[in-house]
Amino acid sequence: MYSSESSSRFVSLLTRDTLALILAGGRGSRLGALTSHRVKPAVPFGGKYRLIDFPLSNCVNSGIRRIGVLTQYKAHSLIAHLNDAWGFMRREFNEFVEILPAQQRTGPGWYAGTADAIYQNLDIIRAHNPQFILILGGDHVYKMDYSMMLGQHVESGADVTIGCIEVPLPEAREFGVMGVDAEGRVLEFQEKPEQPAQIPGKPGLALASMGIYAFNTDFLLDTLLSDCSKEVSSHDFGNDILPAALSEGRNVFAFSFRDLHGNTQGYWRDVGNLDAYWRANLELTGVTPPLDIYDNDWPLWTYQVHAPPAKFVFDDPGCRGMAVDSMTAGGCIVSGAAVHRSLLFPFVRVEEHSVLDECVVLPRARIAPNCRIRRAVIETGCHIPEGTVIGEDSAADAQRFEVSPEGVVLVTPEMLGQELPYVR
Repeated sequence: MYSSESSSRFVSLLTRDTLALILAGGRGSRLGALTSHRVKPAVPFGGKYRLIDFPLSNCVNSGIRRIGVLTQYKAHSLIAHLNDAWGFMRREFNEFVEILPAQQRTGPGWYAGTADAIYQNLDIIRAHNPQFILILGGDHVYKMDYSMMLGQHVESGADVTIGCIEVPLPEAREFGVMGVDAEGRVLEFQEKPEQPAQIPGKPGLALASMGIYAFNTDFLLDTLLSDCSKEVSSHDFGNDILPAALSEGRNVFAFSFRDLHGNTQGYWRDVGNLDAYWRANLELTGVTPPLDIYDNDWPLWTYQVHAPPAKFVFDDPGCRGMAVDSMTAGGCIVSGAAVHRSLLFPFVRVEEHSVLDECVVLPRARIAPNCRIRRAVIETGCHIPEGTVIGEDSAADAQRFEVSPEGVVLVTPEMLGQELPYVR
């Protein structure tokens, strides 16, 4: 659609005149103890990344270099990561990743909703003077060219464009659901409806919001100023801003999220609970995973840990260091142990005669000898004692650890009676 030289320049001008704002302040309580010491966008993912790296990488790869990250709860780990990984932007070239903590800039309250978070930073938005505002969540896993969405936004004459995907009806209750006409104009929008409307001609599917919005700046500022004065508003985009725009007859359009080649619906995961988080990590260990993190044309940027290569030692019968259908980050040592369909973050150690099966092991965890662990997420810095068995007796696991509805076990240092390490 935008392959010609003139169209490429058109898109370049759009992205240069866009300010991206990433909402990264939510509590993320559905991830349980994984967010007891860090905000959800700072949760490690994929062996070396943080969830926040996905929207940030999408912005940079899309040509959007002016980015604000709005933080609030338990933000230290996130802020430290942003400083380490995203400090390469050059302010003299008008590119940056700014950290925008909740500062009570407009009154005594903290961020009261997604729209209120943007409202409380209106003075900063005005100072940057963008023509378009791109609002993103900080905790989803996907690769998306935002320039395509901005191009459609301008060509359609929209006031706001909503990124959307098709989801099964049972899942749609967790999303904003919309109805659109043949041109993609949004006719109705309901936030987390009990009875989601299905897409005409596609039984069993609903059109769901991804929580990605492109706004004309003037329209967004006017709308936020109007919303802030409403006592009955929850100051939320899905509950208040988008329904108000439709009721006022504004131009609201849907942008159908496709993969980077434009052929099929793109990969997008909401890793908002332990089961989804465990599943999305293990998807990466497949022969042909649905998310290609080895794509040099759309790189994922993050902080590069200084670590030696992973090492696998001992080749004796019954004591062979090996990993099959797995991913192991730098600094890992698998010593006479077997790792199957698992994902190991940096500096994990798995010692003699231990077996890991379908596990996600976060940085600096140590698995002592003679352990059997399956379908588990091991938090940063855990030292699993010798002979520990996890994932074979759900009742016993529930007495010691956190067990998800699908039987995934979350283990943290506190659950093991160990001192929590400094979490980054």
